[in-house]
Amino acid sequence: MNQAIRPTFFTALLFWLLSLALATSSCSQDQKDQTQGSSTTASGATKAGGAQPLLDSVYVVRAMNAEPAFKPQLIWAKKFYRERGFRLGWFRNHEVLPQAKTLLSVINKAADEGLDPKKYKVRDFDKLFADLEKVQDDSTKRNALEKEIDVALSGTYFNYASDFYRGRVNPREVKGIDWDVKRNKIKLHKALMTILKERESTYPYYEFEPLHEEYEGLKKALAEYRTIQRNGGWPVLPAGTKLKPGDSSPNVALLRQRLLGTSAASATSTTPAQTVANGSAAPAPAPKYDDELVNAVKEFQRDMGLKVDGIVSGETVQQLNVPVSDRVRQITVNMERWRWVPKRFEKDYLLVNIPDYKLHMIENGKEVFDMRVIVGKTLNATPVFSDKMEYVVLSPYWNVPWSIIEKELKPKLINNPSYLDHLDMEVVKGYGKKAVAVDPGSIDWSSIKQETFKYTVRRRPGPKNDLGEVKFIFPNSNDIYLHDTPHDELFSQTKRGFSHGCVRVAEPLKLAEYLLRNKPGWDMQTIQDTIAERHEKYVALKEKLPVYLVYFTAWVDESGHVNFRDDIYGHDKALAREYFN
Repeated sequence: MNQAIRPTFFTALLFWLLSLALATSSCSQDQKDQTQGSSTTASGATKAGGAQPLLDSVYVVRAMNAEPAFKPQLIWAKKFYRERGFRLGWFRNHEVLPQAKTLLSVINKAADEGLDPKKYKVRDFDKLFADLEKVQDDSTKRNALEKEIDVALSGTYFNYASDFYRGRVNPREVKGIDWDVKRNKIKLHKALMTILKERESTYPYYEFEPLHEEYEGLKKALAEYRTIQRNGGWPVLPAGTKLKPGDSSPNVALLRQRLLGTSAASATSTTPAQTVANGSAAPAPAPKYDDELVNAVKEFQRDMGLKVDGIVSGETVQQLNVPVSDRVRQITVNMERWRWVPKRFEKDYLLVNIPDYKLHMIENGKEVFDMRVIVGKTLNATPVFSDKMEYVVLSPYWNVPWSIIEKELKPKLINNPSYLDHLDMEVVKGYGKKAVAVDPGSIDWSSIKQETFKYTVRRRPGPKNDLGEVKFIFPNSNDIYLHDTPHDELFSQTKRGFSHGCVRVAEPLKLAEYLLRNKPGWDMQTIQDTIAERHEKYVALKEKLPVYLVYFTAWVDESGHVNFRDDIYGHDKALAREYFN
């Protein structure tokens, strides 16, 4: 054989053998891929094989932006798919996960959460799933539909979960709602990974459940009140109704129907008709306002935050006559507020519910006591926010607001600067321990202006002090704090909106003793002795305590009773306007 052609021959032979090996390997791999990727439909037909398709960032962005309802949730979709290397989330081996069916079922029941299911039904999944079933023998079409369905399911979840877990309304973007409490920090892409069983979580995301039992209580109340609404609501008492225990009146029947569910007809027919002299039947006497009904009225008054006296008149009648539709809306907007709060409160915290005029002290997740408070008047509304308490101040000074200096003090001080002594007040320059007393007679009170007034007018510690004997400081830009008051008589009122914005507490010494319980040397006796010295004393807490000033006008108490309070600042009204429109 010619020596010149032998290398070419062997080269060709080697190339042929390698090609045969690669072809065999390729066929073998194809069979393996088809075996791993194939599955069987419910009808018994074998699905086309092949690996699960992958997405990419361009596809996700385009698909999310193509649907207006999904567009605001793009950030969550990008995080979700990026974290999983752009693998599909809702499919395994070309089968839709059961969580998809659960999600669609949850959305069908969104009205139970006070949400509108129509807002979340932006894609027709029945059609998409039907189309997917038809193309199982065409891997190209099947893969394209799986990608489309996967992103649509993710967009649908984020659209719903954003409202359900974070709230439909952003309170910091809507004027009049007034809610500066720290927000929850739910990462919706992590929540979805929990639902798909790709990560563990202490939160019930995988069950599509709410995060707070208070929300769950309101959800049950919403269902109950909607049932009442579907059944025609409740009867209305005449505006001038006035009933005392033992009274008899036709209105008692309406009251019984309203509170005990007894129909007016049966309530009026319980007393047998009397026979008059001519043999004809006299009208049955009016039903009596008996003990059973009196107890029901007292319970109702407690649930409304009214004076509990069993007398049906005035405000009790007004509250009885609030339409059930209004209560449904009130429950719904308060459910929305629970979506705004942190997903978990701290172990220990102090909470003031402004419309309820009440403070709650929580330790290890349990309430240890509550007390009455006084909050701001309508024109001086107590702001809704959260912060951390740092100090208890004993025998505090009260710094007089400029508005009082200008409107009340200035006219009197122009003629008589020593009038401040009569009020147990003084003028100082500087702050805290560096404050230096200034002779009020050295100030030209007739020409003072807020921009140039470089002094502080303050009332000395003592029985006349507007802050009482104790104040509780959580430094904040609103200059709001808790404090004592010399006007204890105001705590007997059921409506306690009397302050200029700060929160007055009914039992300041009890609160001070509790807050300083872990501070060595600060028992009740020490606190009282320090106050008696009449020198302002700051005592730092051992640990800063979270404080929440919140605004809930509806809740369910431990006895299962739905409580309602007046919308004293109009925040419900502002929220409802945004939420329902």
